[in-house]
Amino acid sequence: MSLYGNAIVGQSGGPTAAINATLAGVIKGALAAQKKGQIGTLFGMRNGVEGLLAERLIDLGKEFADERRLSILENTPSSALGSCRKKLPPPEKDESVYAEILRIFKKYDIRYFFYIGGNDSMDTVDKLSAYFAKNQYEAKIVGVPKTIDNDLVVTDHTPGFGSAAKYVAVTMQEILRDCAVYTIPAVTIVEIMGRDAGWLTTSAALPGADGGIGPDLVYLPEKNFDLHAFFADVRAALDRHPNVVVAISEGIHDANGKYVGEGLTGGVDAFGHTQLSGAGKVLEVAVKERFGCKVRSIELNLPQRCAAHLASAADLSESVAAGEHAVSAALAGESGCMVTMTRANEPAYRIVYGTAPVCEIANQVKHVPDEYINAEANGVTDACIAYLRPLICGEVAPLYKDGLPVHCIL
Repeated sequence: MSLYGNAIVGQSGGPTAAINATLAGVIKGALAAQKKGQIGTLFGMRNGVEGLLAERLIDLGKEFADERRLSILENTPSSALGSCRKKLPPPEKDESVYAEILRIFKKYDIRYFFYIGGNDSMDTVDKLSAYFAKNQYEAKIVGVPKTIDNDLVVTDHTPGFGSAAKYVAVTMQEILRDCAVYTIPAVTIVEIMGRDAGWLTTSAALPGADGGIGPDLVYLPEKNFDLHAFFADVRAALDRHPNVVVAISEGIHDANGKYVGEGLTGGVDAFGHTQLSGAGKVLEVAVKERFGCKVRSIELNLPQRCAAHLASAADLSESVAAGEHAVSAALAGESGCMVTMTRANEPAYRIVYGTAPVCEIANQVKHVPDEYINAEANGVTDACIAYLRPLICGEVAPLYKDGLPVHCIL
């Protein structure tokens, strides 16, 4: 028989349009297990491990006694439980926070821990797994992937990425329509999220598939950004037509590793990551000075990750399934792992769910591979488009009231 006790779930890192769908999956799985006598109460921790340490817990079984509310949760953007960016210290340097978490686990008889998040969240899963094992407290610790950056290794892609990619692709298509109406030479630079990996920016190229019209240039952080080469690319594009559209990742950097947008913000977050914004504005000024034409920069900003009205149906469905699989894996005895998604080796697109040791995932970055980037490092290949396409498929139909989507607020 599987380990019996209560369960707890939290969300961490940046919100997405699909992270609540994953939460709904965990709730579905846990409540089904509860009916079978495998799991007791399912708690939700507000604001991730910060809320856990403050014992800000809610009974999700009571919150979702009416399962119809889960469908609303699935279509609600952002993190319904709240989020945090708290980095746990190495246990060997400061064990006090782990001792407090263990005390709380014992107080509430928590035997199942599910943490929905990205790379930094998997670091938390890894550290907690090792600490509990060392202190011989039996609990199943499972990470559930989430990030619009799509930069977790091992898994084919991450829940949340497909919806963000769909938003970027649709928004880029609309920008292209807008920019095409004038004959005056102009350059429009669209800045897209992605510090270390350019996956989200690659989706800006989707409107150009199969002879469609896409951005003229796409720049990713996987390749060093050279301003002189950029000017040459823009000049060549302007020679072809007057309406040049460029997509860039916020994390583009030069050969020395200096971010193009680093100077406009400064500072680092709790995990030591440079806080970026402004690469588009820097290039806007540079192009204006070089070419003297009309230039604008557009930073897509938060809507990239919270545009639930443009969510990918495939993404939401897979996100729910990932949450449910996390519960199944934990009940089967797995711990210290993260749910993975593998593309089946068959003609039709299909995802197979599994797990992998979280120690092999945490603190690593999956970059856009070279075969997805063109030889000039200013665009993407057909192989990249083929990878992206299934992830943005399908439209959702959220519940509306008085013209606005209905959201689940906890």
